[in-house]
Amino acid sequence: MNMGEDRRQLIVAAIPAYNEEKTIAKVILQAQKHVDRVVVCDDGSTDCTAEIAEKLGVDVVRHDRNRGYGAALKSLFKKAREIGADVMVTLDGDGQHNGNEIPTLVKPILGDEAEIVIGSRFLKNSINEAPFHRRVGIKAITKLAQTASNFSTSDAQSGFRAYSRKALEELTTYENGMGVCLEILLNAKENGFRLAEVPIDCYYRGLETSTHGPIRHGVGVVMSLVQLIVEKRPLIFLGIPGVMSIFLGVFFGFWMFQIYALERRIVTNIALASIAFMLIGFFTVFTAVTLYAIVRLSEKMTK
Repeated sequence: MNMGEDRRQLIVAAIPAYNEEKTIAKVILQAQKHVDRVVVCDDGSTDCTAEIAEKLGVDVVRHDRNRGYGAALKSLFKKAREIGADVMVTLDGDGQHNGNEIPTLVKPILGDEAEIVIGSRFLKNSINEAPFHRRVGIKAITKLAQTASNFSTSDAQSGFRAYSRKALEELTTYENGMGVCLEILLNAKENGFRLAEVPIDCYYRGLETSTHGPIRHGVGVVMSLVQLIVEKRPLIFLGIPGVMSIFLGVFFGFWMFQIYALERRIVTNIALASIAFMLIGFFTVFTAVTLYAIVRLSEKMTK
């Protein structure tokens, strides 16, 4: 390792990997130049990813089946805490990230300027070989996340990140899929962690960078974002629509009674609309209140 006076800090590279036997050796060897230890989570690979990693002398956490990117990160966070990491750097096992940029990524943490550092593919001077559709999708998801959660980052889906010891100890994730990137940022915002960004290069030529199609991947991330936001603020995102639905039900009910008073007949469509809106509204409000209670109870238990 070549970190000068910061050598006393235990820096760990954490690599989630699924069927990356073609690239994992290069990623590990590159990372080993700049960190004290390397940990690979083999997320149920059916190739020789784990065996190659073990032969290179790194710690390997094995999943018995493919559980997803988020599940791999959870295992890596746990392992980094167990070995007492002061800084953990995550980078993908497919070779898209440049391990030689690790010193740039950890610098703000070593300088006590941030708890989480994001390597952004969209800052000035970054080399970004991502396909056009992927760049558009990432920017759209990032903008949606910014609007929904009020945090500022140019690359919400970057997997090249650095975490301080404080972040390692206090962050808790539940997402097993790619939505974990957004979940971490939402939790970081809630915990008051300082976020920093540094420009990184990203290489895609000849790489198989996703086990899912771009549409499926994008839809999955957006759905995870919606779920996370609803769970965090159920009274706003469920309660308000529920109350509005109840008011619509009351409106249609009042309309129906007016018709009945004047014409002595019941308009079936209006009556059904009133009942439907009322039922949906009460169910949504009940769900919002229940979720709110669960979230608050969970927060109390974790304190």
